[in-house]
Amino acid sequence: MRQMNALSLVALAVLGALLSACSDGAISPAPGPTPTPTPTPPSKTLVWEAPKYFEDNTPVVPSRDLQRFEIYIKQDPFFGPDDNPVATASPLDNKYNLANVSPPLLNGVTYYVSMRVVTIKGVKSDFSPAVSFSLP
Repeated sequence: MRQMNALSLVALAVLGALLSACSDGAISPAPGPTPTPTPTPPSKTLVWEAPKYFEDNTPVVPSRDLQRFEIYIKQDPFFGPDDNPVATASPLDNKYNLANVSPPLLNGVTYYVSMRVVTIKGVKSDFSPAVSFSLP
């Protein structure tokens, strides 16, 4: 019965979902002439926190109770049952590199992201609150 309560997984607790700019590590200078650096654009990574409890306050154990996270991205903040996820993530993951979205997201466009969690029984949570972002 607790699987059915996943529909309200505390708004997925995901929605501390945030986008963070990530950069690769620094490169140590090599001896001799300094080569001209090739700029690497920062990647955008979606980061979230897995739900801790089902609606009935039963603890969620992601490796046992969850099948996947679904990631939804579009240009308006309204998500509904007719929307399809653009990506999925393992229940053990807590981040997703937006460079992997296909077709690629465009620079300068405002997008909205929402997530859902799917239990091992296939029950989907409500959509998390939408968070806006744009790529530089």
